Amino acid sequence: MNSIIFVCLGNICRSPIAEGVAHKIAAEKNLNISIDSAGTGDWHIGEAPCINSIKVAKQNGIDIASYKARKVTKQDFEQFDLIVALDSSNYSDLQRMGAKNLVKLGEFGYDGADVPDPYFFNGFDGFNEVYKMVESCVNNIFEMKLKNEGKKR
Repeated sequence: MNSIIFVCLGNICRSPIAEGVAHKIAAEKNLNISIDSAGTGDWHIGEAPCINSIKVAKQNGIDIASYKARKVTKQDFEQFDLIVALDSSNYSDLQRMGAKNLVKLGEFGYDGADVPDPYFFNGFDGFNEVYKMVESCVNNIFEMKLKNEGKKR
């Protein structure tokens, strides 16, 4: 895996957090990997992540304030080795769009659970919970990558 993209609905809360976490973990593990995020919807294109996503990321040493929302494209399916949906609805949308190498983030530590939209999940505490879930699952993806690379050597 040389590239990964995280996809949620609007690309202003969950997927930017996942992108930021992935950049941090990749740097810590000295992994050379292309990382991005996008949304299946188009109503937030060009917007920064929501304030609570920026806040929870910053509390964990990650700056996502400069990220800008964009819509996922069919070209992304060619460019990225792994397409990671944050929930079942986005997974289904990505399948319908023709995405291959598609997984759900919750498959990497949460028994396939959806990463809930923090807007509807317990106030700011919801953003903390989403952050913890995302961090755990993204870390597991990279651990798997390192293990697989070790087998190839």
